[in-house]
Amino acid sequence: MNNLPIDGAPLAASPLTRAVLEIDEYVAGLGWDQPARLFALVDTDRLRAEEPALAERLGLDGEGDDAPVPASLTPVEQDELPPGVPLDEFLGTIAWPDAVAGCAMTVERLMLPPSAEASVPESLQEEGAEEKLAQWVAEHPDRQEVRMTVAVLRDGARESALRLREKDSPTEVLTGPDLVPGLTDALAATFAD
Repeated sequence: MNNLPIDGAPLAASPLTRAVLEIDEYVAGLGWDQPARLFALVDTDRLRAEEPALAERLGLDGEGDDAPVPASLTPVEQDELPPGVPLDEFLGTIAWPDAVAGCAMTVERLMLPPSAEASVPESLQEEGAEEKLAQWVAEHPDRQEVRMTVAVLRDGARESALRLREKDSPTEVLTGPDLVPGLTDALAATFAD
């Protein structure tokens, strides 16, 4: 488990937006071609109160200039995802303890701009053609590599950040709650009773 740095997110943003941008910045520092990463989001104040030793180990003791912003979320990286298991199957196995306020995930994917999506052959849009479609996208000249950071809270709040490899800069990160609805829904389902 890794605690992420607090720097880099705008203070005016919601705690969830700040957490997503912190995770995006952390993963950006690791470079591209990274595996998917999963994070628990915990309420920083609750963590300090209920698990002071862990909070201290994560550098969240509340002292000094690096103290988190009040009402903040602390992203805690989880163990590596199992290799060879489809993401949707893996997410279906997750159950979070009550202390976890939300979760986040980063994944890298190839995508096409809307202008190129119209040229997808009909045969590749059929069920069961996912592998061929992925190969077609990978070979398309207009493909773009994107890193998606998606987060959800138990209360239903959602946030996403998208970073294109060709515009790999913190000032070029697009944020919004509905940018990656499929992944957002899958993460929200990990909190379903």
